[in-house]
Amino acid sequence: MSDLSVIILCGQSPRHLYFANHVCKFCKPLAIVQESGSHDFVKKLLNLLKNPKKLLQKVSRWLRDRKRYRGNPEAKYFFGDREPTLDRSELRVEVPYINDEQVLSLIDQHQPDVILVFGTSLLKGALLEKGKLGIINLHGGLSPEYRGADCTFWALYNQEPEKVGCTIHYINAGIDTGNLIAHVCPEVKENDTELVLFWRAVKSSTLVYEELLNKLEQGEKLGAVQKEKGKLYQVKERQLHHERELEKLLNNGLLSNINLKERVTWFHK
Repeated sequence: MSDLSVIILCGQSPRHLYFANHVCKFCKPLAIVQESGSHDFVKKLLNLLKNPKKLLQKVSRWLRDRKRYRGNPEAKYFFGDREPTLDRSELRVEVPYINDEQVLSLIDQHQPDVILVFGTSLLKGALLEKGKLGIINLHGGLSPEYRGADCTFWALYNQEPEKVGCTIHYINAGIDTGNLIAHVCPEVKENDTELVLFWRAVKSSTLVYEELLNKLEQGEKLGAVQKEKGKLYQVKERQLHHERELEKLLNNGLLSNINLKERVTWFHK
């Protein structure tokens, strides 16, 4: 149990709730800020209507995700038969956009030791300077090689299942380019799917936060500079033909006889 005070900034999916619930057990949580994503909804919709190709891609991704998430398998993975909820719901603050002034005011009011981030849109401006010991993100890929979106998918597509994992890093103005704290690679088994591997990586990474908070409290000098830019994957890059290719790779035995154990690598200054 750490004495560090923490504000959590996160999304609202079951994996984000699991993360927040677990972290709250090992620190002094001050607030859990959840982004609703309702910021500039009308403006975004109008921009999509002006760009038929982008609108079609958006609709295609929405239909794909409806099929993948039918029956809410993510909730079952993280919560079993329980309803996904925040254990410390009294700390919850909902904002339309993570860079909303309300978030800055909340942080200035509480002056947390650390700000932990998982599953929000990009942080900008003054928010990047907050947190006495820094602001730390959980990214669903191994930076710098796998930055951005859908990194579990691209690691499998590139036939690099050993590079499925998450990065815990300090946040800077770039996308997943801040100083590295840890790489967490989950166990990889023969019959795993992309989603199961991603969720397992998130769960394995979340379980590392107790040790991380203790290290920070003890003054351990974590955070190594990323020496390469690596590759930034964007949501729009993932197309139907890529998904069909990965399906073919998995059916042809990409993960046959694989048995990778969980691995955690810490990075120091």
